[in-house]
Amino acid sequence: MTASMPIRPPCPPGVCDCGRDALLQTPGSDLRILCLNRQEEKRLLERLENIESLDELERLQQRLFENLGVRLTVEPGFNEVRTMRGIAIEFDEQPGLCRKIRQSIPAAIRRGLEKRPEIAWRLLDSRDLFGGG
Repeated sequence: MTASMPIRPPCPPGVCDCGRDALLQTPGSDLRILCLNRQEEKRLLERLENIESLDELERLQQRLFENLGVRLTVEPGFNEVRTMRGIAIEFDEQPGLCRKIRQSIPAAIRRGLEKRPEIAWRLLDSRDLFGGG
């Protein structure tokens, strides 16, 4: 990581379980997640809230993995999907992923799906829940 790359400041003590300090002290660890500072987080949340299609959501998931090493899955929940809360939005376990980010990203995706329910329908259809196939 270069000195010019801004990294996220530490979380207040006792508030988060991200393991940021341990990540910084581990030689050879992937520090890309720490590049998601407050300004970049706001930009990401805005993009997620304003998604236009399922393809765009999938591209954003891929970009999260490529740029930050964050693996995010968005799929129909295990039980019925009656509302956007039934869509399962989960992160793989990753050191440095702040608790606040683990909450704000799924919330932003749900707001985007509520604005454009056709994206949720395409997601459900892609998993053959509407019998298309």
